[in-house]
Amino acid sequence: MKEFTEKHHAFIAASFYKELVEIYGEQGEQAFIMATQRYAEQRGSRMAQRAIRDNKQLTFAVYREYGEWISSETLKREGAINQVEEVTYSPDYEIKILQCPWAEQFKKMNLDKAGIVYCSHLDKAIVRGFNPYLIFEVPQSMYEHECCIQIMKGADFKKEQKFIRSLENIKKFDYHCGHCYKTFKDITTAIFKINGEEIALKVLKNFAEEYGEEMAEVLLSYLNIDFNLI
Repeated sequence: MKEFTEKHHAFIAASFYKELVEIYGEQGEQAFIMATQRYAEQRGSRMAQRAIRDNKQLTFAVYREYGEWISSETLKREGAINQVEEVTYSPDYEIKILQCPWAEQFKKMNLDKAGIVYCSHLDKAIVRGFNPYLIFEVPQSMYEHECCIQIMKGADFKKEQKFIRSLENIKKFDYHCGHCYKTFKDITTAIFKINGEEIALKVLKNFAEEYGEEMAEVLLSYLNIDFNLI
């Protein structure tokens, strides 16, 4: 079985957006936003739980140290991982994202609007789940401009400052893809009942057709995981 990557993760989110908006229009987009936010807040909360366990303060510096993912080996070999340019460090930490595998996947599926919506809400909600008192801004995305811009307000980093992620806190993309599918499925089904269940099944079917039954089975294996907790 091939490695799960950032692009598999993007495929799941993009597929839910497509199905939700085709059937429910603006209402479907609102459901997609809620699912994106819930997924992201759970990620941020897990990061915060590990930081508190380790007696760390919930600052932006600790936020960077406790991220749950690193670039997949497959996309590293392909040269398709995130490319980031640091603009300012203090008082605000601002970056430009020049290349992004999620954006590439959304564009490949002709779902740029899904990417705009997803990226407008995702990282802000991860930060909110980590510490709701931190301020994170996303003033533009590469779907509409030449790059994404993200800003951690008041982060007050130093140029030479290093942020090392512990491998024990890193989750591979099978976990992140399973989390994404479960959360979007749960929210979609909660809102739209049997129609939401049918949407989730169609997304799973499309995923299996694109990447194989074995990888689709892996997504299903995560449906009983409580992603709120570490």
